[in-house]
Amino acid sequence: MRPVRFVALGDSLTEGVGDPVEGGRRGWAALLAPSLAESVDFTNLALSGAQTRDVLEKQLPAALALRPDLVSVVIGVNDTLRCTFDLHAVAARLDTVYGDLTRQGAAVLTACLPDPGAMLGLPGPLARPLARRQRAVNDVVHALSERYGALHLHAATGAWITDRAMWSADRLHPGERGHRQLAVRCHALLAEAGLATGPAPSPQPQRPAPTRTASLWWLATAGTGWVARRCTDLLPQLLSLAADELHHRARGTSARLDLRTSAAVSAALTALSAGEAEAA
Repeated sequence: MRPVRFVALGDSLTEGVGDPVEGGRRGWAALLAPSLAESVDFTNLALSGAQTRDVLEKQLPAALALRPDLVSVVIGVNDTLRCTFDLHAVAARLDTVYGDLTRQGAAVLTACLPDPGAMLGLPGPLARPLARRQRAVNDVVHALSERYGALHLHAATGAWITDRAMWSADRLHPGERGHRQLAVRCHALLAEAGLATGPAPSPQPQRPAPTRTASLWWLATAGTGWVARRCTDLLPQLLSLAADELHHRARGTSARLDLRTSAAVSAALTALSAGEAEAA
């Protein structure tokens, strides 16, 4: 009997950032893999900084060539952190990725994610526009997961979001405990669907959670580079969005921004349906 073929697609979260081990990184997908079956062939194609375009153009072809039984697709946060963010393009790319994998016969595992602005503790006028972007991406992932029968993990809410012990020093990626939490929850989802027959991964970390000092050290070293890159890319646009946010709050019309986001999600999904109808 051949091993279960599990392929992981995505960005730094799935690559394993925040869960360092000897020789590299591990992460939630690698923790999950041995729990799927007695014999598992695991390939991690995720790469730090990846966006939905990278998954579509680079990771998807490599995954299809492996003819996997199960594929995880966890992506989208990096799209929201770029000035080129385009919800319609994100939806179209994910629709193609989920569709191609499903048509080849793979089970697809997806997840929605918390918004990065809240995780970084940004001021409200800066955090709220990012939160809307992430909610929009999550809504698209929800809808497309249902359309293609994917197994979907709701990871955008819950106590784990505010539990500092779950997160690495950079506040954007789970630490070992957080990666283990994701692996445990994914295993439960897959086991319920009959796609995981091994014992659940251990939720207990082997290393202590990062200290406040470690978090401050990250901000003073590696964090400065991250902030600098975002300042040249996203920040000018984000400041404009923040000004719009403050303007609407002053006039008591903030609800319009939420309605605008909901309308964008509906339009993106409607465009996909219209494209399918024309193709038919």
